[in-house]
Parts: sequence; structure tokens; C-alpha cells
Amino acid sequence: MRRRDFIALAGGAAAGWPLTARAQQPMRRIGVLMGYAENDREGQAFVAAFREGLQKLGWAEGRNIRIDTRWTAADVKTMQRFAKELVALQPDLILTQNTPTTAAMLQQTRTIPIIFANVADPVGSGFVANFPRPGGNATGFTLYEPTMAGKWPGLLKEIAPRVARVAFLFNPATAPYVEYYMTPFKAAVASFGVEAIAAPVRDPSELESVVAALAREPNGGLIVMPDIFLTAYRVEITSLVARYRVPAVYPFRLFAEVGGLLSYGNDQVDNYRRAATYGDRILKGAKPSELPVQAPVKFELVINLKTAKALGLNVPLSLQQRADEVIE
Repeated sequence: MRRRDFIALAGGAAAGWPLTARAQQPMRRIGVLMGYAENDREGQAFVAAFREGLQKLGWAEGRNIRIDTRWTAADVKTMQRFAKELVALQPDLILTQNTPTTAAMLQQTRTIPIIFANVADPVGSGFVANFPRPGGNATGFTLYEPTMAGKWPGLLKEIAPRVARVAFLFNPATAPYVEYYMTPFKAAVASFGVEAIAAPVRDPSELESVVAALAREPNGGLIVMPDIFLTAYRVEITSLVARYRVPAVYPFRLFAEVGGLLSYGNDQVDNYRRAATYGDRILKGAKPSELPVQAPVKFELVINLKTAKALGLNVPLSLQQRADEVIE
């Protein structure tokens, strides 16, 4: 075959190759550090929302991205170990779930881009300089504004008007940002003429003693703050509260779904969908320091009427009408 004919033949064959074969995209690597246990369906739903969001933007596992996920079951030491492990993989991007997982990751790297999905106080925690221009290698999405903590006591009084003492449940190890919520919580409770009680727990074995102490006197109520430890033990907490007949308000709908009286908080899954848009922008060259931290845009009020009935509470019709979902 003459050289000129060979070149023409080869060129024609190349033109017929699939575009993906001629312009193979490099495989990008994403690390994910979750505070949940691997078998937690909520945690799986969060990662799935992030993955699906990326797929809609043209990023598919096995084609142009690889996602390495680590599950820590709300254990701080495990978070630190897996954070180090993920950094060693040298990913292009890391998604973190909350304050403890983000803190663990930032201890390991100040260069790899990090997107946090549900952090309480990113400025106070030292993750970012400010919301408009984070300034470092991390950016993402927040859980609430501080005023949210003032709304929970109001909802508790609305559904359980006789409440005279309100305990605020948190784990100091997994909620170092507690003061971010405690200050507006105390102010709101004082405005109702109700006693505020700080109720720290450091281990699952301490949960019952706190709830039992609250139930020893009449008219006690409980508020469970956003905290990965408390979320991980949501079934145990709602069961204890039901057994001791204590009205309680929770930060996320997943508590109401397992028997909690009332929840009010942001739609966490939505934050993971939004995190995918930041992932897309960073993989295309954007810097976290230039992507503003964003507040949540979707909130949910969920009431469990079955639980209210078991506690002998009549839920005002006006409150039911405001709810996004009423579980019967």
C-alpha cells in the first residue's frame, strides 16, 4: 500500500471512532467523609443525592469520576483516621458531612478543595473567613442561622403549653459549636418564662439518665440540637422520650419519622444536591475560596400526631396547617 493511501485510510478510520475514544476524559477522584454508619439509610440517601447531582452535570462514576466514601459512625477518632486515609488518596475534591468531619479533614489538608454539606457555624469553627469569600480550601452549606434555635422553644410551647423546664441535649465532643445555638435558645426560653437546662451527654449510656431526670418533675420538655451523635442515636432517643412521656422538638424530619413528636429544620438532602453544583465548578477549575458559603433554602416542619396522642397532647389546627407533613 502506498504511503499516501495508508494515511487517507487511517484518517478516515479515526474520524469514525466514537468521540469518547478520541477525547478520553481523565478520571477525577472525589473523597467523601460521612459522620453516619455505613448502614444508615439517611447517610446513604445524602451520598446518593450528591452522586445523582453530579451525574446530572455530566460526572458519572466509572466514566470520569471515582468516589471513595468513608463512614465513621459518629466516632471522632474514626473521623480523624479516615480523613488521613482520604488525603493519602490525593483526591481532586473532598465532600464532608458536618462540623466534626470537616474539622477532621481540615486537620489533614489545607490544599485539597473541601465542600461541607451541613455545617452549623463555619466562621466560628474556623473553616472559612466569612460567607461571601471563604478564603481557604473549604466552602459549602450551612444548617441554620442562629435564630433557628430560638424557634424550637416556641414550637415546643405551642404543642405542649404546660412546659415549664426545657433541656437542651447535645454532645460536647461532636457539637463544639453548641454556644452558636445555646445563646438564642436561652434568650427564647427566658421570653416564655421557662427554665433552660443544658443537658450534655458524652456517651449513649448517659441518655437515659438525662431523660429520666427531666421526667422526675412534671412539665419538662426537651430540645435535641443538630448533632451527628444525637442523630446517630435517634431511635434510642425517641424511644426513651416516649417511655418517659417527655414532649420533645427535634432538628430533622428523620426524628419524627421514627416516632419523634415534632421536627423543624432544613432539608438536608437538598444541601447535598447543591453541593454537587459546587463539586462540578471545582472540578472545572473554580477555587473554594471564591465560592460563597450558602445558607439552606428548604425547611420542613413535621408533626407526628400518633406520638402527640400517646402523650395526651392536642396539636392546634393552626400548627397542623403550617406543617409540611403530618404523620398519622
